[in-house]
Amino acid sequence: MAESAKASRELGVLLRLVQLVRPYRGRFYLAALSLIFGSFVSLAYPQVARFAIDQGMKQGSTDALDRVMLWLCGIFALHAGFVWLRHYLMSWLGVRAVSDLRSLVFDRIMLLPVSWFHERRSGELVGRLASDVAILEEVIGSQLSMAVRNAVQLVGGIVLLFIVDWRLTLVMLAIVPPFMVGSVYFGGKLRKRSKAVQDRLADASGRVQEAIGAINTVQAFTREQAEAAAYRSDVEKAFDSTVNLIKWRASFMASVSVITYAALAVILLLGGRGVIEGRLSAGELTAFLIYTAMVASAFGTVASLYGSLAKAAGATERLYDVVDTVPEIRDPEVAKALPAGGGAVSFRDVHFRYASRTDDPVLAGVSLEMAPGEVVALVGPSGAGKTTIASLVPRFYDVQSGSVCIEGVDVRELRLSELRHAMAIVSQEPVLFSGSIRDNIAYSNPDLSTALIEQAAKDAHASGFIESFPDGYDTLVGERGVKLSGGQKQRIAIARALVADPRILILDEATSSLDAESEAAVQQALNVLMKGRTTLVIAHRLSTVQDADRICVISDGIVAEQGTHAELMAQSQIYRRLVEHQLIES
Repeated sequence: MAESAKASRELGVLLRLVQLVRPYRGRFYLAALSLIFGSFVSLAYPQVARFAIDQGMKQGSTDALDRVMLWLCGIFALHAGFVWLRHYLMSWLGVRAVSDLRSLVFDRIMLLPVSWFHERRSGELVGRLASDVAILEEVIGSQLSMAVRNAVQLVGGIVLLFIVDWRLTLVMLAIVPPFMVGSVYFGGKLRKRSKAVQDRLADASGRVQEAIGAINTVQAFTREQAEAAAYRSDVEKAFDSTVNLIKWRASFMASVSVITYAALAVILLLGGRGVIEGRLSAGELTAFLIYTAMVASAFGTVASLYGSLAKAAGATERLYDVVDTVPEIRDPEVAKALPAGGGAVSFRDVHFRYASRTDDPVLAGVSLEMAPGEVVALVGPSGAGKTTIASLVPRFYDVQSGSVCIEGVDVRELRLSELRHAMAIVSQEPVLFSGSIRDNIAYSNPDLSTALIEQAAKDAHASGFIESFPDGYDTLVGERGVKLSGGQKQRIAIARALVADPRILILDEATSSLDAESEAAVQQALNVLMKGRTTLVIAHRLSTVQDADRICVISDGIVAEQGTHAELMAQSQIYRRLVEHQLIES
């Protein structure tokens, strides 16, 4: 039952690959026809050999032999044409299908919620898009056509063998059942070991991605040798799994070789007796031997492809695990339009806990009203839930109970694109992409004019250092903006937020990692950005919150106290303690 269910699942997965080819079925039909015709043409070779021996060589006529050779050359040319067409079309279909699948997987990845990525390593996802897709490209573009071609030659060869000599054919077929049983057995072993290899390689890829992405931290803690040793360990595990796979594959190929040559030896023995007894001509025996070799080769190829197709099924299943994932956070079936307004935000008795920590509530009844254009700062000890509150506004997460509303509408009733277009986020570590400064500023709208980009840079107090670079706005910032200082990255992120023109702004500790001089420049830029916008500020530094219209103290998952800086200093022990600790630390 388990094997039957597994085979059924693999068949279902492979059928999904057919769906990828369906839009290009015209090319597929043409490839199939060229494959079938080419296979049938190849079945004519033994007949030409039979005719050459029985009619040309036996009669001693060079003219007859010359005619046979001319026919053979014509068949060669015809077969080569079919092979070229079949190879080109099947390879094209393989590349096209996996390109579509890559896009399909990445499209789905981009729609998945933040929580989904927290449970997976980025290297694992990159590995799926690289190694798993490469497996499918090989199977669809090459091995699948080989399987069909050999299946046609297998059936056609057996039919022609019966026509030549049915007795010898039955003897040959008597060897096939144990051969097929062995093939299925080896195929199952190969499938398990191939999956182990892919898993080991994915682990190694994940470690590379993680170590390179955090190379500063690795080197700062002098963990280079430890990371290299861990990677070597992963590589060795992958090597051991691969060697195990190679042993089984070698055993499989050896078994195929033994059975093939044993069958030929038996056929040669019995067929030779048939020639001596006059039941067969020399040409017919030659044709029978060639057909036997073709059938045995086809059996071996089809059987060996079982492991490849099983491996492809595993790769497809892993990719479609991503494609089939239904985002927990998605557009409602019937969405409401976001009303016009200045950015009113309200939290109404919000309760929230992370899926990975269901027994540890983060928010336990947060209620908060933010008027349009108001600047509200969240303060509190580390882990109090400040960033979580900010993450609920753009629906990076959904509340378990209560509601978060924009302009009086629950964010879960809005389209994600419309909701997120209404806001911009500037975080403590702003992420820049590896293109130019111009591309990063215009990220929300690549068609933005040069004038608007430069104006945003001026408003963000970034134009000075940008124009000092030799390439100006075309300066490449490197991966994650590594070629820029922290303050420069922050100001480009602010310019990026300015061109988005949001009605709601979220500042998540936007100046906490900067020195005093950079903080002053960034704060000037933030003042421009915050003007006329509802702003939610998360900060640990007193300088970033004391001028807020209202400060909310988050403690034990609720808004414990709120008021201006002066009011809280006079009334709140929690806030006063936070300020005193900051002053002591500074």
